[in-house]
Amino acid sequence: MAILQKHGKNSCPDLASIKENPADNIGQAGSQKKWAESSQNWTRPVARIWTVVLLLGTCLLYCARVAMPICAVSMAERFSWSKRETGMVLGSFFWGYCFTQVLGGYVSDRVGGEKVMLLSAAAWGAMTAFTPILAHFCSQPIVSMTVSRFLMGLLQGVHYPSLASLCSQKVVESERGFLMSTVGSGSYLGTLVIGGVGSLMLDLYGWESVFYVSGLLSVLWSYCMWKYLLKGEGPIITLESLGSAGTQSKLSKRNWLRLFRQPAVCAVIITHLCTASTFFTLLSWLPTYFKDTFPDGKGWVFNVIPWFVAIPSSLFSGCLSDHLISQGFDTASVRKLMQFFSMGVSSVFTLFLCGTTTFPTAVAFVSATMGLTTFSHSGVSVNVQDLAPSCAGALFGVMNTCGAFTGVIMVYFSGYLIETTGSWASVFGLITVVNLLGLGTFLCFAEARRVDIDLAKGRYHNIHI
Repeated sequence: MAILQKHGKNSCPDLASIKENPADNIGQAGSQKKWAESSQNWTRPVARIWTVVLLLGTCLLYCARVAMPICAVSMAERFSWSKRETGMVLGSFFWGYCFTQVLGGYVSDRVGGEKVMLLSAAAWGAMTAFTPILAHFCSQPIVSMTVSRFLMGLLQGVHYPSLASLCSQKVVESERGFLMSTVGSGSYLGTLVIGGVGSLMLDLYGWESVFYVSGLLSVLWSYCMWKYLLKGEGPIITLESLGSAGTQSKLSKRNWLRLFRQPAVCAVIITHLCTASTFFTLLSWLPTYFKDTFPDGKGWVFNVIPWFVAIPSSLFSGCLSDHLISQGFDTASVRKLMQFFSMGVSSVFTLFLCGTTTFPTAVAFVSATMGLTTFSHSGVSVNVQDLAPSCAGALFGVMNTCGAFTGVIMVYFSGYLIETTGSWASVFGLITVVNLLGLGTFLCFAEARRVDIDLAKGRYHNIHI
């Protein structure tokens, strides 16, 4: 649970669970409510089981997401798509992905992130498995595939907000870094798996097999999660549960305007925006950089090695941050330290790419950059749960939406810089400037105390919608 600090001589931590009006709620009732909220946290063995399950789920999420880019060339040949049409199919995922971030987080805060994640995974898994059928039996494959990818984006857009909501509600503060960094490494693992195994299946059994296998495995994961972790409970989400909004939502209404006026919240949004923008830019343009600068370089080397480095780096950052917090270091200082490595130290290696002349050195610098970037899983990504555990899912959805939109803008602007300047140094310089802007904001304004509270009249109140 997030640490509550004292504010004013008349306030105390016990007031965090007190309703606004009745004075008789103070005392034993308040203590019982506080104990009940604390008891909702997972025990360490249960948290470890959920960490493995969520890691596998994130891995399958990326397997299903990257299946279309892996098969795009074969599908374009099969259905006679032009480059523009192929780009339209691939790009439609992004627009759907942006629209459900906030909604997914909001619903997760009210009914539980595990339920939203389960339903969405079953849906996008089934959508992935049915993709070949839609492509073959629709008279206009380009239309069916564009709509299919858009729906995939809508369904997968709720994953990370629901993960943030689940972690803030079920995981103690000193263990959130490890869970988020471990689960976050599933994205790199999924990219590696679908890149290796998916490419092999593509050559041996055709592009349809990639969708069938990744989709059915995702549905199987959803079923196992429902059967063994949620114990096969009845209706996952009901209108009654949405209306009651769970135990936390009974305290008071959220005042989003007041929440966004908090400097720490603005800092988290801006920092995540910068982190996502630079990551999307590197992810989009690094293959082109290697092909242009080192045409004789092996593609599998620069497409695989950085991700192999990113996985243990992400795990290490989570273990390190949780260890420092458990040793008594200030939570805000630990978050800032992790973000310093993610945006500050990684920018040094990004600038080194400007003067790199050999292929092995370039691969080493890119691997260091991508590895250090994963430290944000224990920095800004988990800091939102420190600030506003009562609405972490919705707030993370806002952050992710902003990051996705600005990421696309920065990717396009980087292409413009490459065309006008003819130099990759301009792109790497832009990435460094954006990183330093986000890092400076985070170092100056980031905090780890709860801000989803109202300090008016000397009382704490959770902010709820």
